[in-house]
Amino acid sequence: MDEPERYGDEETDAGAAPEPEVGGGFLVVFGRQLKALRLRAGLGRAEFGALVGYSSASIAAFEQGKRIPLPRFIDQSDEVLDAGGALSAAKDEVGRARYPAFFQDAAKLEAEAVELHVYANQAVPGLLQTPEYAQAVFGMWRPLLSNTVIEQRVAARVARQQIFERSPMPTISFVVEEVVMRRPIGGHGVWRGQLEQVLLCGHRRNVEIQVMPTERTEHAAMAGPFTLIETIRGQRIAYAETQGNSRLYSERRHVRELEEQYGILRAQALTPTESLDFVEKLLGER
Repeated sequence: MDEPERYGDEETDAGAAPEPEVGGGFLVVFGRQLKALRLRAGLGRAEFGALVGYSSASIAAFEQGKRIPLPRFIDQSDEVLDAGGALSAAKDEVGRARYPAFFQDAAKLEAEAVELHVYANQAVPGLLQTPEYAQAVFGMWRPLLSNTVIEQRVAARVARQQIFERSPMPTISFVVEEVVMRRPIGGHGVWRGQLEQVLLCGHRRNVEIQVMPTERTEHAAMAGPFTLIETIRGQRIAYAETQGNSRLYSERRHVRELEEQYGILRAQALTPTESLDFVEKLLGER
């Protein structure tokens, strides 16, 4: 079989990956611009921080590219520093910097998707994760991530969930292995909170969650987890994850293969109603 055309060739969001350099790339450039505008305005860090509601230490972290500023801070800074929109124009790029480099392209496509279909066999999908569950997942990564990186990645993972509130609503579905639902990552308190989150998301009108029972004798997706994305322009992309590696595919033949797998997988799994009943039963057992 010919090598599929790759939309991207990045490390997987679910597997082991090198820790990105905190303060690298676009964040450093943005921080330098922020500092230059602050100095032009004749403001010290403490004085500027008081105007935008942040400590001088936070301002220093933003300027050094060691901390990722929120959109509200960027807009406030643009106004206070009379930047004429120069800082606000960078909000999208700063937002992308919240994600590790290997996931930035996928995150952008995900945020713009009109349809999103996810098969998960390792952990609860990021779009469904509670902050506590995400904290536990990142805390277990090897090599170990720093506390700063874990904090950034948890915030980024939670920020992705804004897709549920988007208008018009995208169509979103998940097929999750039974063992994933049963595994108490983070302890039983975190696990119960995560199952409750799954139930809440599963009752959204535009979301369907299905559980793939472990006892099934047939399984259409033995090659591992993947995500199918359809963009507002009608482009169909597949994001396939494997151990230590992930890729975005746009070549139609390969995407169609994964679409076929997902369709069969949904037929093999519990129905959405049966799946929510299953999760409720799990909660009732402990």
